[in-house]
Amino acid sequence: MAPSKTLLPQGHVAFVGAGPGDPELLTIRALRLIEAAEVILHDQLVPAEILALAAPEAELVSVGKKGFGPSVRQEEINTRLIEFARAGARVVRLKAGDPGIFGRLDEETEALEAAGVPHFVTPGLTAATAAAAGMGVSMTRRGRNSDLRLLTGHDVRGFAEQDWRSLARPGAVAAIYMGKRAARFLQGRLMMHGADPATPVTVVENVSRADERRLPATLATLAADLDAAELDGPAVLLLGLAPRDAAAVASAKLTRQEVS
Repeated sequence: MAPSKTLLPQGHVAFVGAGPGDPELLTIRALRLIEAAEVILHDQLVPAEILALAAPEAELVSVGKKGFGPSVRQEEINTRLIEFARAGARVVRLKAGDPGIFGRLDEETEALEAAGVPHFVTPGLTAATAAAAGMGVSMTRRGRNSDLRLLTGHDVRGFAEQDWRSLARPGAVAAIYMGKRAARFLQGRLMMHGADPATPVTVVENVSRADERRLPATLATLAADLDAAELDGPAVLLLGLAPRDAAAVASAKLTRQEVS
């Protein structure tokens, strides 16, 4: 492997996916880039354990964005990336999860392109796949779903509209990011388009971290279960998936009903 400093030349910006939170889920390339960086502009959701992997002399700059909370303006992030790179620094833009999944990657790369700043992207493990792996289930399964959707609960106009009719079909699977506050909206839209109220929905908070929490629910109970659980960390909603133990219980119950 090339030395880390060669991997990240001076005056370049590396967009790096930090994964869902567990440092063990970083890619080797991501780790080497973090170690090589002289400046790291990082999301608020990147945990301290990952930031601690940076060189002691590296400058760590929080450019955090938190839903419904204080955020650094996107234009300011773009400007700082350009300024650090033009000063000759080895720059890492460290984004939670995968930079290309609801991470505003294009807005930042387009700003760098316009400014003539060289850059490249290193993907990361996204929360949805890590959450499903932790549950012991697959996001795709023969005979159940031939597609998989990654959705956001919110867009720039508010609650995000989707193709509700296709999402309401039996066997549909979707990962919904930033969906906690949109739960009642999602519930209503899906059931209005014919979704089975018993459709499993699993909410996974703080995916892959020591304080991860799983909330198994159904479409009918989703909003009420979320209110009762009072989850305050980042979470992904997995529509159509239940944890393997919950799925086993449901299967056994169905078998007993069929026998009786």
